[in-house]
Amino acid sequence: MNALSAAMTRAAPDTARPLRILTFLHSFEPGGVERVALRLHQAWRAQGLDAKLVMGRTAGAMKREWPELRLEVLGPEAIPSAAWETLWMIFLLPRAIRRLKPDVLFCAGNSYTIVAVAMRLLLGKACPPVVAKMSNDLTRNDLPAVARPFYRLWLRIQGRMLDRLVGMAPPMREEIATLMRAEDARIAVIDDPSLAEADIQRLAAAREAAKAVPRGPGRRFLAIGRLAAQKNFGLLIDAFARIAGPDDQLAIIGEGSARRSLEAQIERLGLGAKVRLPGHVSPLDAELANADALVLSSDYEGVPAVVAEALATGLPIVTTRCSVSMDDMLGGGRFGLLVPVGDAAALAQAMQDIAKLKFDETAARDHSRRFTVEIASHGYRALMEGLACA
Repeated sequence: MNALSAAMTRAAPDTARPLRILTFLHSFEPGGVERVALRLHQAWRAQGLDAKLVMGRTAGAMKREWPELRLEVLGPEAIPSAAWETLWMIFLLPRAIRRLKPDVLFCAGNSYTIVAVAMRLLLGKACPPVVAKMSNDLTRNDLPAVARPFYRLWLRIQGRMLDRLVGMAPPMREEIATLMRAEDARIAVIDDPSLAEADIQRLAAAREAAKAVPRGPGRRFLAIGRLAAQKNFGLLIDAFARIAGPDDQLAIIGEGSARRSLEAQIERLGLGAKVRLPGHVSPLDAELANADALVLSSDYEGVPAVVAEALATGLPIVTTRCSVSMDDMLGGGRFGLLVPVGDAAALAQAMQDIAKLKFDETAARDHSRRFTVEIASHGYRALMEGLACA
């Protein structure tokens, strides 16, 4: 019996109040980790749990997506903390934990594990148990060889100090056990809640509406993510340049520090009329509904939310093997094509071939239902209640 199954057999903590979960986030800056955490937080509140949310600051483009969200800010926002947000949170979060007295801390992703480990060290036995979601690939072959031993050591430290480690798809269980050296009882698998059932219905309707509108010639490729080194959009632009026909288009939705270098690459390759960088766009319904394929060029990922959104829309996917979970997400090849990381020629060929894939939109949407908050929120709740009881 795995940790999640065991948790589901236990009763909730015998207290006079509902389970109190504390989630800590840096800001509303766009990111899949933060969006999923906010979804879970709202679902737990809707279930009657005493879910608390604390943030380092309230800046960020996602803020308008959550206008009625209840949260606390850790410190005065007049202090510019963005450049050192992790240290800011480590400094201020212990006081919030002592005041709010949560039963469980929810660590939303790998970028927050350093904060969770710091809470263990600073608070000692007063630190509540930590449930940590592993939101990224743990192998990280993109790291320089000299850095990998230190990274592996850091993973083992997390494996010792965090109470429960949650993989976002079944293939992550072995990866967590091997690299973090965690025993099976402390590992759970809960599919990443990238969607709600209402999202699936909405995206499917948008796709059907888009089909009814006549469109011009050419293929429409779509990529979504932060304009950052991890996403390797430079590789995607290179691959697109190799196969782009006169009327083909590529849209890369997102914002980040790599914008200038990507714009320079687009200009150098003479793709200014074919490649769009519109920045952060929300909602993504129209972009997804009007695309012919979603393309991921990342060097590493966990379980990308945008893949689940594409499946819900009924959109085939071309992606690098940027995650141990990617083949599982694509249904063993039924819903997309996989290529090696960093291989522009292979990515270009897959983009050329994706139209030949025997793709079943209905099956893809059914597959996407694995990744709904309706399922995941109850899985996390059972896991946390079991941990609080223990």
